[in-house]
Amino acid sequence: MEYSKSFDRLRTILDELRVECPWDRKQTIHSLQPQTLEEVYELSETITNEDWKGLKEELGDLLLHIVFYSKIGAEQGKFDIGDVIEGVCNKLINRHPHIYGNVKVNNETEVKANWEKIKQQEGKKSILSGVPKAMPALVKALRLQEKTKQVGFEWENVSQVQDKVNEEVAELYEAVESGNQKDIEEEFGDVFFALINYARFVKVDPERALELTNKKFIRRFQLVESMAEEQGKSLHDMTLWEMDELWNKVKATEIK
Repeated sequence: MEYSKSFDRLRTILDELRVECPWDRKQTIHSLQPQTLEEVYELSETITNEDWKGLKEELGDLLLHIVFYSKIGAEQGKFDIGDVIEGVCNKLINRHPHIYGNVKVNNETEVKANWEKIKQQEGKKSILSGVPKAMPALVKALRLQEKTKQVGFEWENVSQVQDKVNEEVAELYEAVESGNQKDIEEEFGDVFFALINYARFVKVDPERALELTNKKFIRRFQLVESMAEEQGKSLHDMTLWEMDELWNKVKATEIK
């Protein structure tokens, strides 16, 4: 399929909708924002599930939003889709001097380090300034750690990270013993941050890992509900021990 024809078709359709459709005509960058976030989460779910058909569809939805924002930008005299594309092309070329310049790199780590150096040369005041404030906390923690790694602010080996996790867990237990809720909250945050660091060192995406566990919990709990119903029981009337027994039966049926 010719990409340029498909892209021009999308732009033409959006131009028509922007004029003729009451809903599309009234949209602003602010009204689209929550819908864009929803689309990103839907896209993320297809990636987690390795749903290629769904991934194709969600990428189309996200592309529509990008073109829509660019259309509004053009109406406001700020920029158009050509400016958006040209901007990212220039950024990619500028931040890959090992491809489009004379810089030599030996591995992925050096590529990332150069990327951060170039960003700072472009006017970033802090290496952390590119991390969105509104980003979900778990993902934000991961990005913060990845950013500071580029300047050498990093543990030397995984055993040091394991020690840090154990240290933070011990401090959490001490805070719980003290009963100070503010300290408990802070230490919980430190444990999460240390675990995310640990995840990086053992090559695990913590967001994906947690989502897989969420899905596993949902699957198992719904099977517990079904088993209880087959026995003519309601979970509301069952003891924790009885529900735990069903839970263990569900786990036993799963093939590792």
